[in-house]
Amino acid sequence: MSEKTDSEASFLWSNFFQRDREKDIITLLRGVPIFEGLGRGQLRAVERILHRRKYHAGEYIFREGDPGLGMYIIEKGEVSIVSESRSSEIARMGKGEFFGEMAMFHERPRTASAVAWEDTKVFGFFQPDLLGLLETRPSIGTKVVLMLSRILAERLYRAGQENVRLRSELFLREHE
Repeated sequence: MSEKTDSEASFLWSNFFQRDREKDIITLLRGVPIFEGLGRGQLRAVERILHRRKYHAGEYIFREGDPGLGMYIIEKGEVSIVSESRSSEIARMGKGEFFGEMAMFHERPRTASAVAWEDTKVFGFFQPDLLGLLETRPSIGTKVVLMLSRILAERLYRAGQENVRLRSELFLREHE
């Protein structure tokens, strides 16, 4: 009898911790801009198609020049986005941030490398997953694509503004 009770208690505790882990993942996803506006059930559907990966400090998540297959959401740790061709860090990202999102729309080579700055856990969200979501859960897939498009448009706008600023600076230097 005590054996059954021990196994029941073990099941209850593991179930309790599983629910806490799922709640933490849903909380994390709720804070990621591409999932803005999704309800709890919709976030659970997204969570089921994400791929959890672990990387050790210094390990590459992807390298500049690799084909872009998808994006990553940081669950824990930090990731450095590095331009190896210019030997410089472009950005450092942490929990709840995402990178590599351009690969959701095309498979062109990566323009930078992503390196785990410390031991890091990420969720991979790949193009086939997004296409499957659009097919099986179109209301969720459409919201995600719309948010991804808005974020990419904003980043493109900022890059354009920076380009204009740098060109103006260069022009002024050349004409001094």
